[in-house]
Amino acid sequence: MSVRIRLKRIGKKKQPVYRIVVADSKSPRDGKSIEILGTYDPGPKGGIRVKWDRTEHWLGKGAHPTETVKNLLRRARKTEAQEATA
Repeated sequence: MSVRIRLKRIGKKKQPVYRIVVADSKSPRDGKSIEILGTYDPGPKGGIRVKWDRTEHWLGKGAHPTETVKNLLRRARKTEAQEATA
């Protein structure tokens, strides 16, 4: 079983919110997921929330993030570092 870290769309019509999930690479986008790792709200008041301990666990197990998730994780890490220094 090949495991991916990817986005799962939730939310209302024209107001998307995404969950960062671990899922089998062959399952549909909004199908069953193994674990929820965080959320991403692209709206104006939104943000990125990540469970870093579980994300590191799955990356250590060999789960491959999609390009979008990889960029979101980088942005979340950068935002947390800026908040810690401020």
